[in-house]
Amino acid sequence: MNFFLPIATLWWRELVRFYRQPSRLLGALGTPFIFWLLIGSGIGASFRPPSTSADISYLEYFYPGTIVMVVLFTAIFSTISIIEDRKEGFLLSVLVAPVSRSGLVLGKILGGATLASLQGFLFVLLAPIVAGISLSLSKLVLLVLVLFMIAFSLTAVGFSFAWQINSSQGFHAIMNLVLFPMWILSGALFPSSGASQWVKWIMKINPLTYGVASVRHILYPENFNLEVGFPSLSYSVLVTVVFALVMFRISLMLARRPGLRSLG
Repeated sequence: MNFFLPIATLWWRELVRFYRQPSRLLGALGTPFIFWLLIGSGIGASFRPPSTSADISYLEYFYPGTIVMVVLFTAIFSTISIIEDRKEGFLLSVLVAPVSRSGLVLGKILGGATLASLQGFLFVLLAPIVAGISLSLSKLVLLVLVLFMIAFSLTAVGFSFAWQINSSQGFHAIMNLVLFPMWILSGALFPSSGASQWVKWIMKINPLTYGVASVRHILYPENFNLEVGFPSLSYSVLVTVVFALVMFRISLMLARRPGLRSLG
């Protein structure tokens, strides 16, 4: 109980804190939806999928990447709370309390990951209306699991930076420099088949590529045209899980370092 109670408390605090700020919900869902609608409609019929078929619209191709963008935005917003907690003195109170650092890290990351995956799932539920994608129970269950692992890994990335940065402005700058390019080069906007060779290599080593590929495989299991050039579902899920575990380990190592020097 001494280990799980702080985790549950910090997890619940993140959820309550988020839903007391409706503007965060609007920003996390509204911005990706506008991106999807404007970019998808703008590119329109000029998009050519990596196959001989021409009946795939860009809105359909871009939809999985938009779901991951929702998760990404929420993960970034949720980890800003670490900087706010430090300024308000709450983080110091937790650090001096008889709470293990692993409990602190896990509670904060689980809270952010839960919020991010739930909002990504809300956007998934719009699929039959906005994208004409049929959803079954098996699809929904798989998507919940995959979205949670993606959310956990991205929240852990945000935690790793927020733990070392004192300024919200500095945190946003680092996130725009790191996470947004990760999303762009994940296959969310364009497939790797038509990209330059150096871009292909970046996309191949980008762990978020496999998260987007997992979502794409689950949403379109019957449409091979949308899967050409992407890794298999099992391999994509495996890489996503490993990435989440590695980032959690890095977050834990940073939290346990004594006398950590701030970057912001």
